[in-house]
Amino acid sequence: TIHPIFVVTTKESSEAPPCFLLTASPRKSLYHPSLSISANMSKGPGLFSDIGKKTKDLLTKDYFSDQKFSVSTYSDTGVALTSTAVKKGGHSTGDVAAQYKYKNTTIDVKVDTESNISTTLTVTEILPSTKTIASFKLPDYNSGKLEVQYFHHHATFTTAIALNQSPAVDLSATIGTPAIAFGAEAGYETTSGKFTKYTAGISVTKPDSCASIILGDKGDTIKASYVHHMDQLKKSAAVGEITRKFSTNENTFTVGGLYAVDNLTVVKAKLNNHGKLGALLQHEVIPKSLLTISSEFDTKALDKTPRFGLALALKP
Repeated sequence: TIHPIFVVTTKESSEAPPCFLLTASPRKSLYHPSLSISANMSKGPGLFSDIGKKTKDLLTKDYFSDQKFSVSTYSDTGVALTSTAVKKGGHSTGDVAAQYKYKNTTIDVKVDTESNISTTLTVTEILPSTKTIASFKLPDYNSGKLEVQYFHHHATFTTAIALNQSPAVDLSATIGTPAIAFGAEAGYETTSGKFTKYTAGISVTKPDSCASIILGDKGDTIKASYVHHMDQLKKSAAVGEITRKFSTNENTFTVGGLYAVDNLTVVKAKLNNHGKLGALLQHEVIPKSLLTISSEFDTKALDKTPRFGLALALKP
């Protein structure tokens, strides 16, 4: 059986401009599990990329700027097809993506209107407690990449290498527990023999809160963040993040929050010290159909027009 799905969403922007979104989801609370501190606690410390992720998701996730429409179908054989059209200003693009899952293997293939073909192969448990990800994009034959992730009760490791004549190597490691984790990552360019990046971080997670500190940009930037749930049901959350760039003595402070009005409606807002105010509303208008409206204002230049976006998804 093939079930049609319609999706409209907006492309995420670094400026997090406003947007409208309609997506499909089960008839349950719209509070996203990635924002629930205890829901994602695993037996190990998680990957290095998970440090600070909860704050990033709350401050950036679903803040869109463009318009996006997609139609998806699912079959009982495990194949999912999605056709997507995106409008950004006066420019429109599109792609067709297919995903096939079989046992511990997932294959993703995407073809876009610029004749690019992207393929990703993900296999879990080739060796115990590992995940292997291979990807490439045509016609760019130098875009190949192979990544191996290893998970342990007290540590995780990842290794990624570019599949070309001058491969770059990325390494990361995290040690600790689901409650407290220390991690670091580094990028090494084999041709020049120089490190392209090195980053270190620490996170402390409790059932109702999560705090993290990340030292990045080769030691030039430090970022501290904190997320706290205001009630036991985790219907509301507050977040704060401060970033300092030492080379320019620039500080950016952002505060935000989330509140689940009911099982079908969620509101979010954020404001930084540069006067950028963002807000969004998500509401499940019918089962599996989610409408999200978001916008960003410059409170220091109210004469400027706010930016909006739109996304739509209908699922069976």
